[in-house]
Amino acid sequence: MSAPAAVRDPARLARRGLVLLTSINLLNYLDRYVPAALSESLRTSTLRISDTQFGLLTSGFIVVYMLTAPVFGALGDARSRTRLIALGVFIWSLATALGGLAWSFATLLVARAAVGVGEAAYGTIAPGLISDYYPRSHRGRVFSVFFAAIPIGSALSYVVSGQIDVHFGWRSAFFVAGIPGLVLAALALRLYDPPRGLHDPKPAAGAIASAARAGVRAAYAVLRRNRPYLLTVLGYAAYTFALGGMAAFMPKFLMRVRGIPEGTATTWFGLILVGTGFVGTFVGGWVGDYLLRFTKQSYLWVSGLATLVAAPFTLVALSSPVPSTYWGAIVAAELLLFVSTGPINSAIVNVVAPEMRATAMAASIFTIHALGDVPSPALLGVLSDRASLAQAVLIIPVAVLVGGLIWTYAAWRGARHAGAEATP
Repeated sequence: MSAPAAVRDPARLARRGLVLLTSINLLNYLDRYVPAALSESLRTSTLRISDTQFGLLTSGFIVVYMLTAPVFGALGDARSRTRLIALGVFIWSLATALGGLAWSFATLLVARAAVGVGEAAYGTIAPGLISDYYPRSHRGRVFSVFFAAIPIGSALSYVVSGQIDVHFGWRSAFFVAGIPGLVLAALALRLYDPPRGLHDPKPAAGAIASAARAGVRAAYAVLRRNRPYLLTVLGYAAYTFALGGMAAFMPKFLMRVRGIPEGTATTWFGLILVGTGFVGTFVGGWVGDYLLRFTKQSYLWVSGLATLVAAPFTLVALSSPVPSTYWGAIVAAELLLFVSTGPINSAIVNVVAPEMRATAMAASIFTIHALGDVPSPALLGVLSDRASLAQAVLIIPVAVLVGGLIWTYAAWRGARHAGAEATP
């Protein structure tokens, strides 16, 4: 009898899985930011979406995503991960396409909420699946590949959706974004699902793995006592607050406050996202892996310091009226913010047991969105309607600074704790 495919060529199956999961992640973020690219058209369309409603539209999607993530996290630690991923991709792609049929704010909100259900299935399960494809020493760079799809997919959404809106109308943009996911959903069923913790030493998991196997409630109890995990996720929440606000309102800010036409604003912002996201994400992953040989806190150090430096550039990008200054600051800020993408997710999966990674990712998703990009778009929308968009966006650099401070403190605390343990 021939050996199973996983035994014959695990490296090839891992590469295939990484490529497909990265492609799905790219589509994930392309679908997610379609409304952001169409924000001004939705405002002037028959739907008459105000800034407050637009903020609620963005937050509504995240609320559903956040609330359904723990459900899929529990399922992902116990059931077939490939089938759950395929189901999630199918649901969010169909819901994206249905957004093009909306006839009111309420119907568009329902469609975007359904997108959140599908993305929750994928977002909680895919990182754990990838971590079982590769050993710890490679996860920083592997996650940098996977999460490079975030800026590229977001950029494609701004560019493609913006151009389709200009030439064919906003409804067509939803249709074009939704259809490819139906094909990727079918391909996801053929993914290799390796044993959980395949590349992790079993003794190292110890009591944590035992607690995780006792049930979902026990797994969450373990996470609540895991201080490195809590600090990492808390910093991630502040970071997500900033990115959520920027992703939702930056095209609107460039068009309304800076007076840039829609096609130009979405295209240039999209190109910046592609360039800075690609470079920043890969640099962060490789640097995090390289420094891992010197300190176990390398992922947190890289994320924290890069985010701290990004804070002043973010402020300049949103406050300077000089085009050469604010465009340059946008490039610098985005580049530094994307540096943390791979390392911080590597830090999360590395501080929990393999048997509870989907649950840990679900708890992380719930927290970062509950404290991050659920309130930020809604808050920005309310502040914009009551004061001005130019004033509302100034809360973004504050959130960037807070995220950088928390991660840097977590790295310092972890290094100090490790030093104390090493001292005889």
